[in-house]
Amino acid sequence: MSERKLSSTNFYNQTFLEEKCALNELLNLLSRRWMTEVLFSIEGGNSRFNSLREDLEHISDHILADRLKQLEQHELVHKSYIPDNPPRTEYTLTVKGSELSEILGGLCDFAESKMQF
Repeated sequence: MSERKLSSTNFYNQTFLEEKCALNELLNLLSRRWMTEVLFSIEGGNSRFNSLREDLEHISDHILADRLKQLEQHELVHKSYIPDNPPRTEYTLTVKGSELSEILGGLCDFAESKMQF
């Protein structure tokens, strides 16, 4: 996916909203396809790339790798290298990621019980 032009109206609107409240920036991050599902899958015990991919059976490797990278950049997920034979990588939620996952779980419960989509 290409980056948004810095001179576009859409970019200016997004920047305005993100500067107005950090929640807007968080919602923008979480609204990316598969983002919350990757977070919930890690919370559910899937700590390896392949187990995440199996749990989220329709996600592409490219998107999964990108979402893990974004979650790590925002310090919601910690990536550990394990010097085993063969070496492996594991993903775990950080404290901040666990707090967010709990909040999102509450929002899911609210949506399922109170909203009609």
